[in-house]
Amino acid sequence: QVQLVESGGDLVQPGGSLRLSCAASRSIFSINTMAWFRQAPEKERELVAAIPSNGRINYADSVKGRFTISRDNAKNTVYLQMNSLQPEDTAVYYCYAFAGQNYWGKGTLVTVSS
Repeated sequence: QVQLVESGGDLVQPGGSLRLSCAASRSIFSINTMAWFRQAPEKERELVAAIPSNGRINYADSVKGRFTISRDNAKNTVYLQMNSLQPEDTAVYYCYAFAGQNYWGKGTLVTVSS
């Protein structure tokens, strides 16, 4: 079992940057896939970026070139660096891990507004 706790959400102006963190309650070294999803008001939850323990990182087309996902196995943490934020990036961002089953954090709110 693993608990996931997100942090770093905030109110930011368009064009700004934020870094989200997802701290896991145990080692993520053996967790194959970790990812960030987001859910905007009245929309379905969507994949933002996924980072396997080995293999290619995947990004949603809408964030390619602006967002970067990374994982620090030594710190049991996954990050999402978000640059050039736009109002349409406003959402609750959720950390996800697959370790035999699906695990979700409770989310952190990102609001992009002037």
